[in-house]
Amino acid sequence: MADDALRERIHALVEEEHVLRKRHIGQGLDDAEKERLAHIEVELDRTWDLLRRRNARREAGQDPRTESERDASTVEGYLQ
Repeated sequence: MADDALRERIHALVEEEHVLRKRHIGQGLDDAEKERLAHIEVELDRTWDLLRRRNARREAGQDPRTESERDASTVEGYLQ
């Protein structure tokens, strides 16, 4: 996936996240919406992780296309 596509994916996920968070404040979320919000948060983490690693490879003079998206358990296990 190209970097532009990754950025578009991030933008779309953030927009959907904002809609769900606004709804959560106003009327609450049902179980499916809560599950979707949790999924969005993980997908955002995975996509940002991939974009950052691609940028790091590019800055190091390496081919960014060799990076692939990591599984959720790996990305969610990072220490902050």
